[in-house]
Amino acid sequence: MGQVVWNPRVEHIESTRIYAFAQRVSRKYGVNIRNYADLYRFSIENNEAFWGDIWDFCGIIGDRNGSPIVVDADSMKRARFFSKAQLNFAENLLRRRGESAEAVTFWCEGQVLRRMSFRDLDAEVSRVARALSAAGVSPGDRVAGYMPNIPETLIAMLATTAIGAIWSVCSSDLGVSAVLDRLSQISPRVLFMADGARYAGKEHDALTKGVEIVRGLTSLERVVVVPYLRSEAALPNVPNSLSWSEFSGPFSDDPLSFERFPFNHPVFVLFTSGTTGSPKCIVHGAGGTLIQHMKEHQLHFDLQPGDRMLRFTTSGWVLWNTLVTALASNASIVIADGSAMYPRPDTVFDLIDQEKINVVGVPPQLVAALRKDGLSPRRSHRLDSLKCLIASGSRVAPEEYVYVYQEIKQDFQFASASGGTDIIAAFGSGNPMGPCRAGEIPVIALGMKAEIFNSDAQPVVGQEGELVCTLPFPSAPLGFWGDKDGVRLHESYFSHWPNVWRHGDWAEITPDGGLIVHGRSDATLNVNGVRIGTAEIYRQVEAIEEIQESVVVAEDRQGNSRSILFVRLKQGAHLDVALIDKIRRRIREFASPRHVPNLIMEVADIPKTMNGKISELAVKDVIHGRPARNRGALSNPESLGLFAKLSQVH
Repeated sequence: MGQVVWNPRVEHIESTRIYAFAQRVSRKYGVNIRNYADLYRFSIENNEAFWGDIWDFCGIIGDRNGSPIVVDADSMKRARFFSKAQLNFAENLLRRRGESAEAVTFWCEGQVLRRMSFRDLDAEVSRVARALSAAGVSPGDRVAGYMPNIPETLIAMLATTAIGAIWSVCSSDLGVSAVLDRLSQISPRVLFMADGARYAGKEHDALTKGVEIVRGLTSLERVVVVPYLRSEAALPNVPNSLSWSEFSGPFSDDPLSFERFPFNHPVFVLFTSGTTGSPKCIVHGAGGTLIQHMKEHQLHFDLQPGDRMLRFTTSGWVLWNTLVTALASNASIVIADGSAMYPRPDTVFDLIDQEKINVVGVPPQLVAALRKDGLSPRRSHRLDSLKCLIASGSRVAPEEYVYVYQEIKQDFQFASASGGTDIIAAFGSGNPMGPCRAGEIPVIALGMKAEIFNSDAQPVVGQEGELVCTLPFPSAPLGFWGDKDGVRLHESYFSHWPNVWRHGDWAEITPDGGLIVHGRSDATLNVNGVRIGTAEIYRQVEAIEEIQESVVVAEDRQGNSRSILFVRLKQGAHLDVALIDKIRRRIREFASPRHVPNLIMEVADIPKTMNGKISELAVKDVIHGRPARNRGALSNPESLGLFAKLSQVH
């Protein structure tokens, strides 16, 4: 049982959206919802009714059309929610489009660069949507971005989804190969591309890489170049391109008339991290995304009408999607480009005070850095507007929970959350009406029957195992792009246990109902909240002449994590400073800076399974001092001793 570091006051609980929802459920169904556990139990035992009530309470704009809420509810793969409903994703996010209130604040490393009202945002979206239609983009077509987290990324997404097309984006720090591996699979007709990005006080050009990307995407019919670092007049020529103003300027900004599409009409393609070959293209539907995000924002993080929300994220991470949908809950958003910790680790608190932000999402490593530096934001800042701080992406150490309440704010909600790209939602989330315990995600999210299975497929509490879901949920992916027979989808999530979603996280549910995620149970790296595909690293490393083969894993160290690349060299090669620099440069240039390992070490052999596959799982177990769970499946188990010795030295 984790130490209780916060218990909400009664008056706090009774002011929350989740409390109002619980009271509504109690009155409607004649039940007594006393606490979160009661509400969660209702959401599982009355799952169909629960999602119908969420639609109504959270205020989704659309036509239910008297549809059954769930069809084929006994099948995890075939279940469909609101199968006759119609809605438009962008219409929901632009619900305040006639208002002069501020919708978007754009911030970059200490400076507010732009502000947009709801009326201004709608006008920009209207012009770009009409420009896309004039360019021949139709419902179901793909529109892509190679963009940092700037307002134009939001505008392009809203314009795309307003006309029923599908949006997909890669952040501007990805290398050419990584972008082409993703976007070439979905054949976009239009690409929005910024001229660069900012990070840690430096400007990074993106047009050189962008030209190569344009040449590699043979499906493109139009390229729209967005001036960010330069003025529009200074933009260099990109083949088959128009500037942002040239593309959208000729079109009217009159309010759009939104066409409504089926609940499961595809709205986003998100990408897995490329663990085994090319990244999978996960297709998500408009309705499932909306209903999950509105539930999470309003009930788990108590986002209320008029609140302001900030999340530090790149445009290509699923957290970006969870930020922009806050607009659908009558909130405004703060878009942040660059580093959350530049020029100082506590810079974000300057922004919170200046802009009166209510709900803030930060990377867990920011909390760790504040604690390490001995900073006390509650003494240096007011933070009177801050009511919820969210840390997502990796596990937050128990001592950092204690630090948050001692040195950031004493009476507010601190919540870590866990879900992911696969479900565009959370399995574990915040709880505004119950205690926060050190080291634990507070609760399993409403409507999500997440459990922990042991090796015998039995649900367990207080033990580590596989995180699974055994009840359908509305944000399950519609499929993988190009996976017409559904084989890859089945293999990814349903092949381990029949009719059970296997998420790929190694976790435990505590006796108090909290969730602890210990890491990925598959080969995906998760280094300080950034998911990294090992295949993308191998692809670059093994192109280096001196390297025979390699294995990369994440090592947890005192609440944080680091990536270690082990290389087996060809005969006569030496892992000297020059070769290490060569490896780092190659990965940085052709994958991204985030893919560069923290440590590079040489080994004489690498463990492999009987069929010759490198076993990352075995290496990860050994460097953490655990017996290798798959030792019996290895053709060369003696090689594990090399990794154990090296990890002790470093």
